[in-house]
Amino acid sequence: MKLTNQRLLLAVLGCLSLPCLLASAQATDRDQNLSACKNGWGSCDRSVLTQPEAMEVAAAEHRRNLSDCRNGWESCDHAKLTRAEASALAVFTHEHNFSECMEGWSKCDHSGLTRREAAAVALAERKHNVSDCASGAPSCDQSQLTQSETRSVAAAEHQRNVSNCTDGFGSCNSSALTTSEAARVAAAGRERNAWNCMKGWGSCDHSELTKPEANTVAAAEDERNFSDCRDGGASCDYSQLTASEVSKLAVAERQRNYTACLKGYGYCDRSLLTPSEAGAIPVESTPVPPQHK
Repeated sequence: MKLTNQRLLLAVLGCLSLPCLLASAQATDRDQNLSACKNGWGSCDRSVLTQPEAMEVAAAEHRRNLSDCRNGWESCDHAKLTRAEASALAVFTHEHNFSECMEGWSKCDHSGLTRREAAAVALAERKHNVSDCASGAPSCDQSQLTQSETRSVAAAEHQRNVSNCTDGFGSCNSSALTTSEAARVAAAGRERNAWNCMKGWGSCDHSELTKPEANTVAAAEDERNFSDCRDGGASCDYSQLTASEVSKLAVAERQRNYTACLKGYGYCDRSLLTPSEAGAIPVESTPVPPQHK
């Protein structure tokens, strides 16, 4: 066993010689060149390929060409396909084109369709056009609609306008609304305005509020302002605070300041502490007072 291990060690040490290192480097170069050739890279040097390697490269090129043909790329060389591959590609291409035509995509080639497929595609295209017109898509061709389809599309357009007016989104043509629709739209607009005012959003129109709504909104605005002042928010308006709110705010600020001084976190103003509060603060937690010039 010792003799075997010694021979193995000698073999490893022997490979540290210059010829062994050169052979290893050459093997690495061959592997890199083979990979470049199989991937079709410009650094490929076919002259150094062995016969087995050249066969591997040819097989890789054939697979890549078949993939290019299935993807419809210009690099496809149909002449290099076998009869079975060409037949399978023709089936795939025909089915893919039929699918493109049925979905209404621009890559559809109508000349490649059979008579029955062309009839099915024409029906699908009519349905696509009706759908586009009903949804207001730019691709709608009104001239292709029948009288029945025109009435259906008009009804869809009217309903879309009602929804736009009701939701306050998109273009709204108020003149196209019926009396009952106009009433529903007006009610929705008032409700939306009241909600915006309640939330403090910019699209609030106080003049449109009823008296109960105005009272509710005023209470919400007051609560929101008090919260902003308590939290140090930039939108706080101290002039809008009531005497009770000012008192609550002072209590909250004294408690916050005392906690900051006690814990050593946050801004602490020792001048606001009572003697008992100041005495409760540990020496190590006493903050360094700010230096005033």
